[in-house]
Amino acid sequence: MKKTILILLLLTATPLFAQSYPEGIWQGYDGEWKHVSKQLLDLAEATPQEKFAWRPAPGVRSTSEVYMHVALANFYLLSITGAKVPAELKLEMEKSVTAKADVINWLKRSLEAVKEAHATVTPKDLDRKVHIADRDATVEGMYLRIIVHANEHMGQLIAYARMTGITPPWSNKE
Repeated sequence: MKKTILILLLLTATPLFAQSYPEGIWQGYDGEWKHVSKQLLDLAEATPQEKFAWRPAPGVRSTSEVYMHVALANFYLLSITGAKVPAELKLEMEKSVTAKADVINWLKRSLEAVKEAHATVTPKDLDRKVHIADRDATVEGMYLRIIVHANEHMGQLIAYARMTGITPPWSNKE
């Protein structure tokens, strides 16, 4: 009986909370990409310049290095699908680009590049075989890796933010 009441409460309470769900979630790849992109950019904007150099321990990526790692990985993984990357993009930028405005610019460019590239992909394109590292994959697999990778590092950046006294902007709304 208690279980039935709990289930009924949860089912009837859902409409009350429906308006508070973040935009994009449960809306397929494009919606989820929009969601993680917004979170990455909102958190980067909320982080003061001086916190971009913070790292939790020696030898671990700093805040700016994590953001640049995400940006570089977005472009690299897209390149496996056949997309063009900016000519000025260099691997060493993960460590050399540290100014907040520059980091955010590269992050925005990479997020937009993924969004635009995915918008042009057809179902047939998603099945196309590609080769990365030592294995074969599909274009669809590459897009899955891109979004999983972005979310993985979003979690890392949330931890960094909280460790340095920054509350993620979307947490302030709750």
